[in-house]
Amino acid sequence: MIEVNKLYNANSIELMKSVDTDSIDLILSDIPYGICYDKWDIIHNNKNNALLGKSEAQMKAGSIFRMRGKPLNGWSEDDKKIPAEYYSWCNSWVKDWLRVLKPGASSFVFAGRRMAHRCICAFEDNGFIFKDMIAWNKEKAAHRAQRISCVFERRNDDKNVIKWNGWKVGNLRPVFEPILWFMKPYKIGGTLADNVIENDVGAWDETVFDRYNQLPNNLISMSAESINSGLHPTQKPLTLMKLLIELTTKENQLVCDPFMGSGTALIGALQLGRSFIGIEKEQEYYKTALRRLEKECDVGKFLFSH
Repeated sequence: MIEVNKLYNANSIELMKSVDTDSIDLILSDIPYGICYDKWDIIHNNKNNALLGKSEAQMKAGSIFRMRGKPLNGWSEDDKKIPAEYYSWCNSWVKDWLRVLKPGASSFVFAGRRMAHRCICAFEDNGFIFKDMIAWNKEKAAHRAQRISCVFERRNDDKNVIKWNGWKVGNLRPVFEPILWFMKPYKIGGTLADNVIENDVGAWDETVFDRYNQLPNNLISMSAESINSGLHPTQKPLTLMKLLIELTTKENQLVCDPFMGSGTALIGALQLGRSFIGIEKEQEYYKTALRRLEKECDVGKFLFSH
């Protein structure tokens, strides 16, 4: 059985089956977005060997274009299946998330803008209540949209360079990311107030927003802290994780992150006096999370699974 205050280097889709039913007070996780950001983010049945490679143009552009992703239009007919395959992947683990949460407990999921709707449908289809979507304003973000005139410049097509001056391909500057807020249903016929008494979860603490200099809105503006960045390519701010934990849990309650990455959510849980369970499939990031947690606490008090 899964033990509390442990980190596991494992596939969470399988390991979550060992977590006790109705035992978790909050699941907070930055799941893969399924947009081919890195090898761990390729959820679909990829058949394109150029994916995550580097072209000559990318090498010249520098670090802003890390690796070759797929265009929105795809490279083949099979690429049109990516959203449906992402939905199927979410379906493969969401039932266990529902099972292990206490009635009325919350789950916060960081999901990419392109696939968030598929994630929402998977959660709803498996019994979750979609409570809200929080817009996290990152305040800063790289703008990777390429000027289409650059293409025409390489072709020595001066006419179209002028005609399409100022036009770009790609997306707008991605300053916001959705945080999906789900809740496990509580007893039919009961009230949320009754559930709070019975299970100690279900409500949220409005006073938390004041402590983080935020308004009690579904828009949170928060930049990454340099001291807590650079350990994972999609690392989220520690302060943001702590806000979400304090918003829906109390001290000594149990927070789980099945896709823990470098362990930021668990650092937040530990600093706030919560217990935790963390799972990460990629050994590199698991070891990073382990080192971070060990620095935060007395190793003799907390157990870690290698």
